[in-house]
Amino acid sequence: MNSLIITSIEQGLVFAVLAMGVFITYKILDIADLSVEGTFPFGAFVFAKFISIGVNPYISTFAAFIMGTLAGLLTSVLFTKLRIRPLLSGILTMTMLYSVNLRINGKSNIPLFKYGSVYDAGSRMLILFLMVLFINIILDLFLKTEMGYLLIVTGDNESLVKSLGESSNKYKIMGLMISNGLVALSGALMAQYQGFADITMGCSIIVVALASIIIGDTIKKNSNFLKGTTRAVLGALLYKIIGGIAIDLGLSPNDLKAINAIIVIVFISYNNFSADLIGLFKLKEVKRIAKNKRTIEEF
Repeated sequence: MNSLIITSIEQGLVFAVLAMGVFITYKILDIADLSVEGTFPFGAFVFAKFISIGVNPYISTFAAFIMGTLAGLLTSVLFTKLRIRPLLSGILTMTMLYSVNLRINGKSNIPLFKYGSVYDAGSRMLILFLMVLFINIILDLFLKTEMGYLLIVTGDNESLVKSLGESSNKYKIMGLMISNGLVALSGALMAQYQGFADITMGCSIIVVALASIIIGDTIKKNSNFLKGTTRAVLGALLYKIIGGIAIDLGLSPNDLKAINAIIVIVFISYNNFSADLIGLFKLKEVKRIAKNKRTIEEF
């Protein structure tokens, strides 16, 4: 297999964790959370800090997840308690995390090549696959619990949650904490993968996450077998593979952000036009049935 494709798959698995995190806010809670652009490098810098003082790489990676949940807590408190709009809350958290990231290690780029990582145990692809599979299963099981259902309902119908005597804000906080925890975990995994943590890691990372989710939505759209989280994982893999193929065909890596934007535009357009076509076919079918019914009645 082409080494570029292998790299694309491995990076796709890293971004699959990111996509599952953003899936919670974007698809379930219907919140535009821009704090992930700060949380992603935050996870990388937290890992770098812990690993540099001699902490086990697995514990350091888990610490990145825990600290990411606290970043999500900050965002949620800003808009549930202080009543700042979700979009602005995310931007404020992202801005604060930029300074926090610089404070954690004292500089904007931290080399990690001389430290251990979770990939030292074996094949990077296998380790990443098992981690993504584990997170996917745990997340799907959680969404089937009572708390998971209420989290979903909070995004669909907040009034219904309140009518059940539950606080919708509690589930918004929960969702943002889990989401940003997974985003920070993805950042820690990426830092270990590339061998350094950099302050610019989170730049446009929300585009990667949304592209993965949008692409995933096009995969077997009418299938009930594939869960939303699984679609996000598949979308992340497909997204990175498409980018890898584009570079393999001769496009410059400098054009990668433009390629990313074009991929998003293409799949959003596809989703929109396919939805319009499905609606048109359904309308024609309804008219055909109505016409046949009138013919039978006249007969």
